[in-house]
Amino acid sequence: MNLTEEQLKEIKDQQSQSNQTKRVVAPELEKILYEAISILDHGFIRVVDYMGDDTSIVQAARVSYGKGTKKISTDSGLIKYLMRHWHSTPFEMCEIKYHVKLPIFIARQWIRHRTANVNEYSARYSILDKEFYLPAPEHLAAQSQNNRQGRGDILEGEQAKKVIELLKGDAEQTYNNYETMLNERYNGSVIREDGVGLARELARMNLTLNTYTQWYWKTDLLNLMNFLRLRADHHAQYEIRAYADVMLDTVKKWVPITYEAFMDYRVGGTEVSAKGKIVIQKLIKGEEISIEKSGLSKREWNELMETFEQKDKLI
Repeated sequence: MNLTEEQLKEIKDQQSQSNQTKRVVAPELEKILYEAISILDHGFIRVVDYMGDDTSIVQAARVSYGKGTKKISTDSGLIKYLMRHWHSTPFEMCEIKYHVKLPIFIARQWIRHRTANVNEYSARYSILDKEFYLPAPEHLAAQSQNNRQGRGDILEGEQAKKVIELLKGDAEQTYNNYETMLNERYNGSVIREDGVGLARELARMNLTLNTYTQWYWKTDLLNLMNFLRLRADHHAQYEIRAYADVMLDTVKKWVPITYEAFMDYRVGGTEVSAKGKIVIQKLIKGEEISIEKSGLSKREWNELMETFEQKDKLI
């Protein structure tokens, strides 16, 4: 991750400011406020603002004055109850805003979560930086044979080298053409004195999807947890999971009691269908049951068994 001198100065200035407030603050999150946390090769995430903490959730649930109860154990019990029974609105009382730098193809996957306020860097107004995402060799994989939207075996040797060369070559070429059409370098210098610059809103269509973009992404805690439940899962694409893992750590710093309940009931927990529940009851009683008699499809059966295999590993 390369930050410009201007960006570093801005972060330093933001972190040096001190404001008195009557609102609740999260001490651990304050420590990393505005800090650019490196992700992938050129990406980052910054927490730039937030509202509320664990006590805000408790206060909303009880519709009371003040910061909730004085007993942390009582607040923890209530938050666990809310999480366990899928209550939602109390968690909407907390909000957080991130500044994210990410590859365009991940941004397009991310934006499918239509539960946030988003403002993206405008390539109609400004020139995109000359930065592209190139996967590390260990993240280059062939198409999975049994999952249409997943990865299979890792590519090695000449195959991996060829992919990296193609990705880098295509990105470099299209960006050079982008600058040529604009008649302007990303640093602001003119390419040809007699050139005619194409509009930025048109020139941008030539760029590859591994080009980096940036946005501000603001959401409430409920929708953030819904996002993380999917994107921090081991089935999620590695690149977006890298961002989700960092965001998960910011949640831990922001609302530690809610984080613990979230990891227990959402990330570490599982959902079981009515038929799956019957299978579990029979297994507990020591009764034998086959896929054919369970009423589950082969995929449902395998997912149910896989869930308990993962739980065994955690224990």
